[in-house]
Amino acid sequence: MSRVLVLGGSRSGKSAHAEQLLEGWDEVTYLATSRVDDADAEWAARVAAHRSRRPAHWRTVETTAPSELVRGGAVLVDSITTWVAALMDETGIWDVAEDAGAHAADRSSPAEAAAARERLGERCDALVSNWVMTPAHVVAVSDEVGLGVVPETRAGRLFRDTLGTVNQRLAATADEVWFVVAGLPQRLR
Repeated sequence: MSRVLVLGGSRSGKSAHAEQLLEGWDEVTYLATSRVDDADAEWAARVAAHRSRRPAHWRTVETTAPSELVRGGAVLVDSITTWVAALMDETGIWDVAEDAGAHAADRSSPAEAAAARERLGERCDALVSNWVMTPAHVVAVSDEVGLGVVPETRAGRLFRDTLGTVNQRLAATADEVWFVVAGLPQRLR
């Protein structure tokens, strides 16, 4: 059992490197954490490219349930980035984050905002807890968000901060951490 975190920027080669780390495993469960929207042809093409690269014998599970990390064998999570975005969708935090610029009558109450933040915190805690407790060999892919510009919107900054915190928590308990730049993997731990 080991936990491996693969970080990198967009289009850095991090997913391909994560897949290479699982070469030789007979049984791999691929946790796909992003939904495909048929209206977004560009995103659907990206997902199709990932699917075509995977060995045919890998099992794919589309989910954002942290309990899916607690399984045996080998697991590839691609990606923590889209997982955190989905958790933000599921907890209603986006609505609260965007309310800062809304008209006073359209704003969420402080109680609604606090409840959404609490739900998000609980879901992120569950993800990290299951990462720590899994009996599986897990390789997780995530975007490193600390190298770019500061997002212009409150929602963008909330996403960056949430993902950055989750990445730090996963890295702190990982057995290996990789950073992929321009297709070149660098082992950090």
